[in-house]
Amino acid sequence: MSIAPIVRTIQVKAPPARAFDLFTSRIGDWWPKGIGKAPHVAIVMEPRVGGRWFERDADGNETQWGKVLSWEPPARVLLAWQINTRWSFDPDLMTEVELTFAPAEGGGTLVTLEHRNLERFGADAVPHVERLRGGWPTHLAVFGRYADSQL
Repeated sequence: MSIAPIVRTIQVKAPPARAFDLFTSRIGDWWPKGIGKAPHVAIVMEPRVGGRWFERDADGNETQWGKVLSWEPPARVLLAWQINTRWSFDPDLMTEVELTFAPAEGGGTLVTLEHRNLERFGADAVPHVERLRGGWPTHLAVFGRYADSQL
């Protein structure tokens, strides 16, 4: 079974380098809710291939989300999304989330998100992907408002 990737795009006012930085290094400032048991105080994307992607709560507990597969500032980041259908980290699961940051006509940045290899979610893939199809636009909209407020 193959499931079409989720592809969403948003335009922000910031130039590509700034948009890339706000998305990757300030994700904890705008991402609304993590997956850990307690609210996150930080979400970290280590800025290198092989870097970890995780959240940290106020007590220092870390919940893994995945890892960095490609780090190409200011144009692209490719992440392993290793969060399963029960919203917990699974080291044996790997879907991919690719973000590109391209100059937009008239200024700003066109941010494109593609979440692919969705069939890897297994038996619960179809209903889970539908939840993700609803969630990614919400998260990108939150990012867009945050990025536009940082000018």
